Amino acid sequence: MSTEEPVTVGVLSLHTSKETKAICNAVDDLGHRPQWLRADNTTIGVEDGRVSLEPAVDVIANRLLLSNTEQPCEALGLINTLSRLVPTLNTPVASMTALHKLSTAVALAGHEVPVPDVLLSLSSDRLNEARADFGEEAVYKTAIGTHGGGTWKVGREERVNPKVGNRYAFLQELIERDADRHRDIRIYVVGDEIVGAMYRYAPENDWRTNVALGGSVEDATDDLPPAVRDIALDSTEAVGLDYAGVDVVESEDGWYVLEVNPTAGFKGLFEATGVSPAPYIAKLAIERVGGEVDDEDVERLARTLDDSRPSFLPPEPVAEERVPSDIGYTEEIVLTGTRGSESVVAKSDTGAKRTSIDTSLAADIGAGPIKSIAKVKTGSSKGSRSRPVVDVVVGVGGNQHTVTASVEDRSHMEYPVILGRDILKHYRVDVARRTDGDDTYEEE
Repeated sequence: MSTEEPVTVGVLSLHTSKETKAICNAVDDLGHRPQWLRADNTTIGVEDGRVSLEPAVDVIANRLLLSNTEQPCEALGLINTLSRLVPTLNTPVASMTALHKLSTAVALAGHEVPVPDVLLSLSSDRLNEARADFGEEAVYKTAIGTHGGGTWKVGREERVNPKVGNRYAFLQELIERDADRHRDIRIYVVGDEIVGAMYRYAPENDWRTNVALGGSVEDATDDLPPAVRDIALDSTEAVGLDYAGVDVVESEDGWYVLEVNPTAGFKGLFEATGVSPAPYIAKLAIERVGGEVDDEDVERLARTLDDSRPSFLPPEPVAEERVPSDIGYTEEIVLTGTRGSESVVAKSDTGAKRTSIDTSLAADIGAGPIKSIAKVKTGSSKGSRSRPVVDVVVGVGGNQHTVTASVEDRSHMEYPVILGRDILKHYRVDVARRTDGDDTYEEE
């Protein structure tokens, strides 16, 4: 195509995100044509041997979220299909590698990028035999996960399983330099350029630094040692990504890469640095197919995070009313922790903010470790009690929810688990339906 013609950049995103809007707006502001490839407008057809894509685009910036979907293979298949039609940033192979944390570690190690020691074993015995090799405390995490969910610290004597729910899980060496102030660095790479970096600090009573969990941020762009800059660029290249957020952590003996995130958010980085990655991603997509942009325009646009609704979009369609699934007053659920899973009957309580589980049950499944201590109101509005809080995976009707549950002695109560609004917000509670008895319906 002629370099004088505007490039049509398709941003592939089946969810409504501020990052997608920001990239679309950046493409538009750079004098080119954005298209948001989404569920209500994307069609691929094969007719008489000819393949068509609607809307037609020249290049695709892939922003599909894979880690928080139950069926990542479906999304990978979609990316793979589109990448056979037009050039695609963050290709399906690279996205698949980045999606799976162990696959990422193997790719990085193969390119001599420093990573913590890890072990995934499909054998429970083998996994637990190796637990002592990781020291007093180790990280135990699901191979696919996001926003810090599915990540725990485990002690030397805590048993772990090869799977958490339906996700494979593995052990990872705990890398810490300052145990009192947990921090890492998120470095945002676009092409062969570092557009910004931030320190991420864990919130109080937690060790995970994810902004989605309440972590704080601070500009680190000018503080990056040359070795760390090289590690970030090498990591992105090793995984095969065109743009990524690279998470590195410092230990007493050097720097290690924890993750390489293909759909890293923009909000935290912009808050810390005043730089938006969106215009740089737009530039990379435009130039990939021979289009031209003004570098000064890119730098100017990067000083604003424009995540408003793109002007090219049609008026908001009237959303179809989605009726949430029903959940009973009592419901059979599956609780999963680091040691295993238990099927129990839980009671729905719309008055409870947080899900609560019995102390013995929490110990049996390995829920934890304790993240913090929560104040819970008692029957009197003036009274409260302190309860430990742990991460646990709750399976309800085929859906899985990772929540922060409180732990209490419920041995004297009928139900070992109370489902709070952290889970019930996704459902419609049918108080007449009971898993542990006949459904009853009374006329008024």
